[in-house]
Amino acid sequence: MDFYVCAGVVFGLVFLLGLVFLVLYRYRLYRIEKKYQAKVKKFLDDYKAFKPTRYLFADLERITNQFEYELGKGAHGTVYKGMLSENVKVAVKVLNDSKANGEEFINEVGTLVKIHHANIVRLIGFCADGFKRAVVYDYLPNDSLQKFISSPDSKKSFLGWKSLENIAIGIAKGIEYLHHGCDERILHFDIKPHNVLLDDNLNPKITDFGLAKLYSREQSLISMTTARGTIGYMAPEVFSRNFGNVSYKSDVYSFGMLLLEMVSGRKCIDTESHAEDQVHFPEWIYNVLEQGEDLRFDIEEETDAKIAKKLAIVGLWCSQWNPVDRPSMTSALQMLEGEGDNLSTPVNPFIAKPPSRMVASGVDKHIYKLDAIEETK
Repeated sequence: MDFYVCAGVVFGLVFLLGLVFLVLYRYRLYRIEKKYQAKVKKFLDDYKAFKPTRYLFADLERITNQFEYELGKGAHGTVYKGMLSENVKVAVKVLNDSKANGEEFINEVGTLVKIHHANIVRLIGFCADGFKRAVVYDYLPNDSLQKFISSPDSKKSFLGWKSLENIAIGIAKGIEYLHHGCDERILHFDIKPHNVLLDDNLNPKITDFGLAKLYSREQSLISMTTARGTIGYMAPEVFSRNFGNVSYKSDVYSFGMLLLEMVSGRKCIDTESHAEDQVHFPEWIYNVLEQGEDLRFDIEEETDAKIAKKLAIVGLWCSQWNPVDRPSMTSALQMLEGEGDNLSTPVNPFIAKPPSRMVASGVDKHIYKLDAIEETK
């Protein structure tokens, strides 16, 4: 009898402790949810003056016809095609549930609402309906740059070298504006072909600001506690401080890898190849240039070869491992807008140790000290 009494008492205590734990756990979740709700509410109150349209989730269901047509899916959400009116098409990005804590939403809306540039996607509105978050922006019919440069059908859909040059210049202008043209410096942290959309005239528009960070120009000594970005485009210093401090040069690295993809028609990381069979992407570009070979199949004229070589050289400079050796976006833009005849290729680091400081023609010679960036709560 005593055994059963003891067992009952133990069972009761375990049950009671479990119940207490469950109540505390649910209360903690409730507190976290209330905290994020308050954070998003404060953000929305602060940005009323900018007047982007606020939609209910029911409005988005109507605009997208119950989310009928999916345009694409990324790390932060799914994008659907919508119609505001008979002649006005929009893209509606619904953030993933796992991202519903408000951080990506605040980053996206808080950044886009401050930006007005021809090469940045235009914010039309947003949704913050309970825990449902979405962003509404211009619909761009030509999809992302990714489709044209490294997809299985990229040979059929090749845009031509002059168009690629114009697209590269447009992207550079957009990033240069983020770094130097706003009241606060904006770092994108996820520059890649998938996040560049093309309009009817193939003008590029940078999108997806879910990882973006805004910093005052006076704020120079800050550090980043967590890596952010996409493997292959992420600057070395973003995931390891052994390579230097995180700064606007981290976006420059991502842009460099994007340029190398554009010029080669290959992805910077080949997920279908075995690791031991892969050659580091910039190393492959160096090898092709040094051997005097064409970078891809569709170089037919001398002007095409000049554009391809210019894009490759600028891409190699921008993707230098040491942030100090990369140009600013202003310098990269100047190199892209020039003829490229006087550009020198950086020393190949895969066959010889480069000098501690290498500067190509047109590269900013005066930027030696980088701003380190620290996330502050």
